[in-house]
Amino acid sequence: MIELYFWPMACSLASRIALMEAGIDARYHMVHLWTKKVLEDDGDFRDVAPKGAVPVLVLENGERLTESAAVLQYIADLKPELGLAPAPGHPDRYRLQEWLSFIGTEIHKGFLFPTFWYKDDASLVKPRARIGQTLSVPSAHLADREFLVGNRFTVADAHLAWALLLLRAAGIDVAQWPPLAAYLGRIQTRPQVKAAIGTEMQLWKSIAA
Repeated sequence: MIELYFWPMACSLASRIALMEAGIDARYHMVHLWTKKVLEDDGDFRDVAPKGAVPVLVLENGERLTESAAVLQYIADLKPELGLAPAPGHPDRYRLQEWLSFIGTEIHKGFLFPTFWYKDDASLVKPRARIGQTLSVPSAHLADREFLVGNRFTVADAHLAWALLLLRAAGIDVAQWPPLAAYLGRIQTRPQVKAAIGTEMQLWKSIAA
């Protein structure tokens, strides 16, 4: 069985969404990202993943895959008939990679991570200044379409939906970009997306309590 190492509401949420959308059973291991401990057995997470970051997908042959873009692509390709990623050779395959890269670098690492974890740090002036410019790109793209790639839900949508959820938690009102707010509302109505978010929100609340 595939296994996913995650931290509630971290970027690994996108991988949970992808697994659930694909109907793939998985074993989930919660990791504390600050202590680097696997909560179920107090094991050292760095023994699993030297990078010390989620997501980590353990494949059925025991190999481990890291980095959201790679993990999401792999999950999608396990069930190609579902269209969670365009088929190899299709032009939209590269559009999927384009969006996964953009979300991971320009949104997640570009300003979402520092804004969420270091809200009051003076060093955030530059990242915050980039927010409007960066989010205007997917906002314009989604102004006249339902999904990021093609005409169906893909793992890129799982990734962007997670990022937009975290923007809210970081104190950034997504309503400033109406196409993004409408898009997030649509994606959250998907049963598996709703269930994945609900599961991780409950876990997050239990940790924060």
